[in-house]
Amino acid sequence: MNSNVTPFRNIKHVSMLWAAPERAGEIAALHKRLFSPAWDEASVLNLLEHPASTSLVAVAGDPKQLAGFVIGQLAADEAEILSIGVAPDWQRTGLGKMLVQGLARASKRGEAKRLFLEVAEDNVAAQALYSSLGFTEAGRRKRYYERPGATPVDALVLALIL
Repeated sequence: MNSNVTPFRNIKHVSMLWAAPERAGEIAALHKRLFSPAWDEASVLNLLEHPASTSLVAVAGDPKQLAGFVIGQLAADEAEILSIGVAPDWQRTGLGKMLVQGLARASKRGEAKRLFLEVAEDNVAAQALYSSLGFTEAGRRKRYYERPGATPVDALVLALIL
C-alpha cells in the first residue's frame, strides 16, 4: 500500500450509498466548498426528493464522513448528471470516476440510453476524467458558467452511450 495514502483515503474503504434526503445538508456544505455559486440545502433537498432523482454519496472514515456526491436525474430514456463533487482531500483518488460509473450503472438500470453532463470549458481535469470514461462532446452552451468577477465560461455538453 502507498504510504502517502491513509487507509481512509484509499478508494477500497469508500462506501457508495443512495443519497437520502437526510444528506442534503452535508451535500450542500461540500457543494459550497467546491462551487460558486453554491447550492443551498433547500435546493439540494429539492433535487434529492424529486421523483426522477438518481443520486449517490460516497462516505468513508470512522465516523463516516461525506467524501463525494453525484446528483442525477432520469427522464424517459436519458439521464443527466446535475452536479458531482469530491472533497478536496479525496480528489485524484479515483472517487470521481467511481461516482460517475455508479450513476451510469443506475441510469442504465433505469433504462436510460445516454447519460449527459455539462462541464466548464476550462475544467481540464474534469474533461480528462469524462473522456476516459467514454463521454464525447454533444454540444456547447455559450457563456453558461458565470463566475464572480470573471468572464463567463462556455459549458461543454458531454454524452455517454450506456
